[in-house]
Amino acid sequence: MGRIVITQNATLDGVVEALGGWFDPTEEAADADDQLAVVQEHMAAQTGFLVGRRTFEDMRSFWPAQTDDTTGVTRHLDEVAKYVVSRTLTEPDWANTRVLSGDPVDEVRALRSSADGEIGVTGSITLCHALIAADLVDEYRLFVYPRVLGRGRRLFPDGTDVRLHLVSAQGFRSGITLLVHRPAR
Repeated sequence: MGRIVITQNATLDGVVEALGGWFDPTEEAADADDQLAVVQEHMAAQTGFLVGRRTFEDMRSFWPAQTDDTTGVTRHLDEVAKYVVSRTLTEPDWANTRVLSGDPVDEVRALRSSADGEIGVTGSITLCHALIAADLVDEYRLFVYPRVLGRGRRLFPDGTDVRLHLVSAQGFRSGITLLVHRPAR
């Protein structure tokens, strides 16, 4: 059975999607080699990458065009099995991509039960909300940036009650902290 792992950049006040006000993580610190090493470890553990249509289209328009990417993200996204949840997308136009066009929760539940290894999810807030509500998330990896925005969508919307336990916390030279939680099931 696969594991669904949500990884998000978040502010101290929990914002993961601040339309019109998101911060650029690269502005936080020029020396982010310690954080990049952890991100590369996370990518190496992934056998699949799951996103919603909007995030997929944003990533597809950016990452394949990167020719001088030294982070390894471009190579990883080109090679990993990608799954995009969409009822409207028919031609993904990115290698190793499968469109999941049915009910998102049912599709991910089936994917999770048939997959081996870790299936990473990032961005895709609407999809994340559905996965959280359906109790399909096995781990949360939150890169918490030392910033407060006061507005924007959060990973856990109002009314969400999920009990988590801390697996690890790791600080980086930039002031960013990685918090890893798993559901207390």
